[in-house]
Amino acid sequence: MRKYGLRNLQLISDKTNIPRPTVHARVSKLEKEGLLRTWIHPNYAKLGLVRGMALLTTKPGRELLAPEALRVPGYWLRLIRCMGECNGYYSTHAIPLEKRWDFEQYLEKVVASGIASEYRLLWLGEARSPLPDFRYYDAKKKTWTFDWPGWLEALAAKPGQTRRKDPSALGTFDKKDLIILKELVKDGRTKLTHLARLLGMTVPAVKYRFDNLARSGFIREYVIDMLPFAPEISDLYEMVLDFKSNEGLCHGEKILSSLPMVMTLSRVEGTNSIAVRVYLPRTQMNNLLTMLSALSRTGVLTGFTYVLLDPMTIRTQTFSYEFYEDNTGWQYDNLEYFEQLRKVSSAFDKEDGMQVIFQTGLVPSFQ
Repeated sequence: MRKYGLRNLQLISDKTNIPRPTVHARVSKLEKEGLLRTWIHPNYAKLGLVRGMALLTTKPGRELLAPEALRVPGYWLRLIRCMGECNGYYSTHAIPLEKRWDFEQYLEKVVASGIASEYRLLWLGEARSPLPDFRYYDAKKKTWTFDWPGWLEALAAKPGQTRRKDPSALGTFDKKDLIILKELVKDGRTKLTHLARLLGMTVPAVKYRFDNLARSGFIREYVIDMLPFAPEISDLYEMVLDFKSNEGLCHGEKILSSLPMVMTLSRVEGTNSIAVRVYLPRTQMNNLLTMLSALSRTGVLTGFTYVLLDPMTIRTQTFSYEFYEDNTGWQYDNLEYFEQLRKVSSAFDKEDGMQVIFQTGLVPSFQ
């Protein structure tokens, strides 16, 4: 499914020599049992957007205001409460490329409002979400092997010469294309008939657009969401690894993408660093830190930072297609956002605006 696409089960059947009814039945069963979720990573550069990762350290007592403040510009993708080197909120955003400085100004305003004491903002390249490498899984024993010595040796090996791919150029699209991509971000196996009803178009017309988007590179990656470890014994982290050289970064990215606990990787623009989302059994966290410490001592890494993410607080949305108009492009107005931020900040002085709510419920998806 990852290689040939999420929707064409007939092609998957042909490539695997598994009867199509069997493929369909197995996929449907996994989806119904909540063991399989699929979506796409759109190519944000082609859409004129750039991803940013913000770590907002909140002031004590104002934690409830932080997610509301981060949502004001509307271009947010994910909000999660975090603990560690940043005690506050982790968030990702897809900001219009030419408005990056405006967004930094907005975060400065959040700090000035008294909601937060500081922030850290990293601009990211396109994300990759590798599948867990099942070579490390024993199907009979139903256990995973964590080959820390082998992974350390692989990461510490001398990197070869690598050439980084040029970033994607802005593509040609309209709002209907954005709506198709938005629906695929929500569900990579959404039906063409659903898209046709949503857009008021015929199914062949929607298929033509879908095929064109895929052919033109707007669908960067098909993502298959699988949790390799039980949520009850595992934690979610966001790490930033700083490599000594670009060659080391390219080599490290290749090795990291094969590790079963790595969920997502994104290079940090203008640096030799990479942001890595890690999902790992708690009993293995010390081993991960031991490996990173060893890589730092040998000079492979110049440093690393990490925060613990609270999965019970995850809020997600698709990229903000509603702020795009065919004639004028992406809409972004900091003056409007500053006024909305002022209203959010003033809620701190209102008792009815700061109700204490304790969360309960099942652990959601971690992607």
